[in-house]
Amino acid sequence: MTRLIEPVRTAPAVPRPGGIRSRIGWTFVLLTALAVVAYSAVPYFTASLAELAGQEVGLASTYAAAPSFVQGAFYVHIVGGAVALLAGPLQFWRGLRSRAPRVHRWTGRVYLVAVAVGAVAGLVIAPWSRAGYVGFFGFGALAVLWFVTAWRAYRAIRRGDVPSHQAWMIRNYALTYAGVTLRIWLPLLLLAPLMLGQPWELDAAFANAYAAVPFLCWLPNLVFAEWLIRRRGLPSYRLPV
Repeated sequence: MTRLIEPVRTAPAVPRPGGIRSRIGWTFVLLTALAVVAYSAVPYFTASLAELAGQEVGLASTYAAAPSFVQGAFYVHIVGGAVALLAGPLQFWRGLRSRAPRVHRWTGRVYLVAVAVGAVAGLVIAPWSRAGYVGFFGFGALAVLWFVTAWRAYRAIRRGDVPSHQAWMIRNYALTYAGVTLRIWLPLLLLAPLMLGQPWELDAAFANAYAAVPFLCWLPNLVFAEWLIRRRGLPSYRLPV
């Protein structure tokens, strides 16, 4: 079978001291992950889905009437995604890797397990997305790629291939961070008609916005991740010419 993409191996990355921009970027990622977990994940454990649906909290109305196994998968997805969002930045903390490698390894195991269960649960709930087929294919593809990139990161470190492990972890956390970028894109897309001087109605604007985010929340993240991987001299991918 013809391969659509081919790996481009570069020289192993030389560790460089983190600059001020790297520290600012890492802090921004950590704080936004904390904010999304506190604002979007925690509320689901304060009341039942039926009660939250009556209060119009998040996606509660979408899954309140879903079968029990889908509701269970929904909660598993929330927990897995929340743990991955919070544990992920610790994997990119240079000081933790160098001064406490055992903590780094155990945090990585927790992260990968959270991604695995969150991805499988995400694939289960994708057909119930309020975005219809776009949501099913967009969030379904995200779940598959989330799982596959985590598996590739795990396999790379088991082989002792640290540069490839780092590259796959960057790609994987870019997909994890879709939980944050989705909540950045939604208000921007909601306000887009107003900025363009078009008529605005909340339900229609939300429906249009939510039809775009199943792909928009993660595709740009992967593009940025690949740019970052190449910038750091890690093993990257290119389309064949």
